[in-house]
Amino acid sequence: MSHLHQDKKILNRLKRIQGQFAAVEKSLTNPDSSCIEVLQQVAAVKGAVNGLMNQLIEQHLKEHVLKGADHVDEEEVEKFFTLLQRYL
Repeated sequence: MSHLHQDKKILNRLKRIQGQFAAVEKSLTNPDSSCIEVLQQVAAVKGAVNGLMNQLIEQHLKEHVLKGADHVDEEEVEKFFTLLQRYL
């Protein structure tokens, strides 16, 4: 996946996830933070990581699986991406 190092959206998403992890760490070390606050932050990290996974899978399919295919049913591909987003 050497093409990913050029994808600004993926790199920006990763930077946001790093910031979210830092916020979780800060909350965990702050005695005034509630468990609910920390759990909400962790849930946000989980959602962000799932979004990154979806984006990486989509890029992989486009760059390595579908690229150069004789026939690609774009409608089916979009349905598949929608399914991935729903369940990953």
